[in-house]
Amino acid sequence: MKRIVLVRHSEEPGDDHAQTTLEANGHAVTTAMPFKGEAIDLENIDGAVIYGGPFNVFDTDKHPFLDHEAALIEHCLENDLPLLGICQGAQQIAWHLGADVGPVASGIREFGYFEIVPTAEAGDFLDRPLFLPQNHFHTFALPAGAVHLASSETFPNQAFRIGDKTYALQFHAEQGPAGFKRWQERQGAPYGTLGAQDRDEQDRLMEAHHVAQLAWFSGFVTKLFG
Repeated sequence: MKRIVLVRHSEEPGDDHAQTTLEANGHAVTTAMPFKGEAIDLENIDGAVIYGGPFNVFDTDKHPFLDHEAALIEHCLENDLPLLGICQGAQQIAWHLGADVGPVASGIREFGYFEIVPTAEAGDFLDRPLFLPQNHFHTFALPAGAVHLASSETFPNQAFRIGDKTYALQFHAEQGPAGFKRWQERQGAPYGTLGAQDRDEQDRLMEAHHVAQLAWFSGFVTKLFG
């Protein structure tokens, strides 16, 4: 059993595939929400997941809690602990390691289910293309020493790893149908914006690809965290 902290940037139910897989594997899972002032106990963790969220990773003056999350990233890197960053969490890892993060000049985004393609360096991270959930318009450059793992047609940097235990994923493979439907129904969902799929297309792709998504992601989480 490992002690895994889940760092969230919104008050979402714990029904995502990262949390449910970790719990099914017998790990002791705790949640921290630093944006609400909650502390992360760095001395009592064996790994971490940093989720997506609405915060610009470079706005540390506006959001000082991001510095506390940077300390978590550094702690995991220094102590060779498994670390998974998802969307904003991935951008935080890239930013912490000196890479550029922000929106693209075209203003395009990905909101829906998009094909993620492994790179030649992906190895056993991903052995075939998969359609996976997305909800972002920022992207990251690859930090020094990163291994580029995956891309999409619109955003070439979709995943990287540092060493063997730190992974950054732009896409939301953790998000199952229940969670993605909450995003679809959220006030201000970005339908009609450049790059966003309409809801019918999202629902069709969700139905067609979720089983493969869950099989891949649960296997990935199990391998990373044990």
